[in-house]
Amino acid sequence: MTALTRLLTSTPFRLTLAYMGAFAVAAAVIIAFAAWRANDLLTSEVVQTLAAEVTGLREQFEAGGPERLAAVVGERAAEPGASLYLLVDRAGQRIAGNLAALPQELEAARGGNLFRYRRAGGTGDDAERWAVGVALPVPGGLLLVVGRDIEDLHRFADSMGNLGLLSIALLALLGTGGGLLISRSVLRRIEAVTQTSRTIMAGDLSKRIPRNGSGDELDRLAASLNAMLARIEELVMALREVSDNIAHDLKTPLTRLRNRAEAALRNPDGAACYRDGLTKIIDEADELIRTFNSLLLIARLEGGTIAESMRPVDPAAIIADVAELYEPVAEQAGQRLEITAPAGMTMLANRELIGQAVANLVDNAIKYAAHAEDGRAKHGDRISITLGKVADLIEISVGDRGPGVAPEDRERALKRFVRLEESRSRPGSGLGLSLVAAVARLHGGAIRLEDNAPGLRAVLSLPEKGPYPHPALALPAAS
Repeated sequence: MTALTRLLTSTPFRLTLAYMGAFAVAAAVIIAFAAWRANDLLTSEVVQTLAAEVTGLREQFEAGGPERLAAVVGERAAEPGASLYLLVDRAGQRIAGNLAALPQELEAARGGNLFRYRRAGGTGDDAERWAVGVALPVPGGLLLVVGRDIEDLHRFADSMGNLGLLSIALLALLGTGGGLLISRSVLRRIEAVTQTSRTIMAGDLSKRIPRNGSGDELDRLAASLNAMLARIEELVMALREVSDNIAHDLKTPLTRLRNRAEAALRNPDGAACYRDGLTKIIDEADELIRTFNSLLLIARLEGGTIAESMRPVDPAAIIADVAELYEPVAEQAGQRLEITAPAGMTMLANRELIGQAVANLVDNAIKYAAHAEDGRAKHGDRISITLGKVADLIEISVGDRGPGVAPEDRERALKRFVRLEESRSRPGSGLGLSLVAAVARLHGGAIRLEDNAPGLRAVLSLPEKGPYPHPALALPAAS
């Protein structure tokens, strides 16, 4: 399909032609009605004037008879102007007047009508002109015709009609040209979208739809599509990273399961060895089940909605419950929890999911804040849990005194199966922070990792009134 064919068959061009055609038809009808109405009004006005003049001539006839009427008609016919007169006898012979003959239109109508005429005494080459007149019988078999020349009005009406038709034609031409220009502009931008989609389908997920900065509907659509493409690229890259990490995080425990089962079968000690092997296999299986449950929960959070399960909750109460649960764990690791959670705050959220997210943050802080080789923290180290409010955002921050996370790794740490510990000797699946990020996104919020000087501080920001767009959490504009 050629560019011209695409242009002529495009929806904007067809719509422009349709609107243009409808407008042209409406304009033609309006102009025709206006011309007809103007001509009718002018003709009616002339006929009324003629009727008044006929009344005066009838009075002349009543006063002096046919001779008086003929004399008056002759006098008026001799005067220059647009007035037309004709008095004929029963045989149709002209007695007086400036019309050459009785118009056939008036002879048939016997009333007011348009007719074509030639003046009496003119040459045969004189062009016929338009006039309007009335024909009234006069006692004695005479017929009186009184008319007005309207050739100039008729020419004016023709000129106006031609001007209207020319205007409609010019308007249609300009509309068609404008439609072509609009269609070309729209098609160019749509073609850019098509080309971008083809490039993306070919595998280049970094491609984005170009924007012209006009801020119109197509520009806003391009911005939304670019944001969607950025999110898709992020998910695909995360999937690729998951595929790389899952080989280590799931294949290793599965291999251990097989090895333990095989070792138990080969051990000659019998039932006692089998029991010990099965116990270890169950522990490994439980760890795998927890990993898969976390993956399923994250998938449900990222693909679902919780609007119907959201209720007003007290974030301070959630923090208190999590702290009560993890305080013994922290003490066992040589740490202590410091809670700063003023009462009186309320937020619209899913209590269970927020509790799970805070628990994950506290669990991570306890797990990775240990300094000693025995897994216990230095004496006096603490984990702080703080509740605050910034504008209409509720912020829950969990800070530790551990080694922290390098700035360049903080965003990567929020992805699935990412474990910054290269040896991966500590227990875990690398899904804790990614689950917190999924909970935050589902509530319209976000999580950010900051420097706690020393250590790491994780800040969970959630809109006070539920998962509604917030300027501080908006996605960056795609280009």
